[in-house]
Amino acid sequence: MITRLIVGGAQENTIATVRGLSEKGEDVCLATGPPIGPEGSLMDEARRLKAELILIPEMRREINPILDFVSFLKLYFLMLRERFDIVHTHSSKAGILGRLAGKLAGAKVIVHTIHGLPFHPYQNKFLNFFYIILERFAGLFTDKIITVCEAMKRKAISAGIAGDGKFITIYSGMDLTPFLRVKGDILRKKRELGIKEGEKVIGKIGRFFPLKGHKYLIRAAPEVVKVSPNVKFLLVGDGILKEKLELEIEQLGLRDKFIFTGLVKREDIPLLISVMDILVHTSLREGLARVLPQAIACGKPVVSFDVDGAGEVVIPGKTGFIVPPENVSALSQAILNALSDVGKLEQSGRKFIDPAFRTETMVDKIDALYQKLLKNETADEHGYN
Repeated sequence: MITRLIVGGAQENTIATVRGLSEKGEDVCLATGPPIGPEGSLMDEARRLKAELILIPEMRREINPILDFVSFLKLYFLMLRERFDIVHTHSSKAGILGRLAGKLAGAKVIVHTIHGLPFHPYQNKFLNFFYIILERFAGLFTDKIITVCEAMKRKAISAGIAGDGKFITIYSGMDLTPFLRVKGDILRKKRELGIKEGEKVIGKIGRFFPLKGHKYLIRAAPEVVKVSPNVKFLLVGDGILKEKLELEIEQLGLRDKFIFTGLVKREDIPLLISVMDILVHTSLREGLARVLPQAIACGKPVVSFDVDGAGEVVIPGKTGFIVPPENVSALSQAILNALSDVGKLEQSGRKFIDPAFRTETMVDKIDALYQKLLKNETADEHGYN
């Protein structure tokens, strides 16, 4: 189960897992709240899965005691009725409610995937404390916690969510083939976007939301343009901060340097990455952003803030550059370095990305984990352990 099926990494991960397990012959049910928000919806894709889809209308990302209680009751009675062997939750809200419902309903095995920790330095201390207490509580009756990168595992252990033995890192899988062998006319796409021949393209993919860090790229732009005037910034995505970002660009006098694509289809992402000379990722809070291995699979160098799992795929001087979060001057310098070294940066990162980030690899590891946990549960029931 997952809180909502908007367009996003955690949601794509969940759908890929459901699809992969269904193809292995498992009987899978996917429970989710409505895809409320401007990010787009993956509900149509979920309906095409060979799995039962259960919509919990009251499930929301924001805390709401009444709706949360109703969501919990619906999840509890669903699990009580279906008697699932395994309950696997994704995202914070569904993770807390789903795991508690699963425990009370007698699920044999409870697994949770952390895509991004609900507590972080950019949030007030009271909320962080509240979320940590909730995660510790849910961790008491969770058999295994999957993290999408080693860095997140270390942070969770440090916060006392659970002991080291309860965690396992499984990278978020995706279909890498479209990124390893990009289809489409790159020159035509550049013309459609208004990118002239010879212009260097600095791209960023992500929702225009707080903590996604678009403002840092915009503030780094003047220095980049000053040194390398023949550049364009390609922003792929949409969100509530779009007008604010456009205003800041206008005030810097750089409107002709920025291109906004709006929401795009996921199948268009490989071609858009191929249009870029480098990809910049300035999110302040991320597990391991899927766009990083995707860009590296496309053979594009990456400049990323050093948050969570970024350093596990962005290798300085080989696949890109890592800079301190919120450091605009370091960001602009790293972008300039990447632009000058585009032809020199090694593409050895592809060997790590493939097969580590393939959907098949992720699903196989999750399935193997399920089988191991079920085997241990059966052994416990018979007094073997």
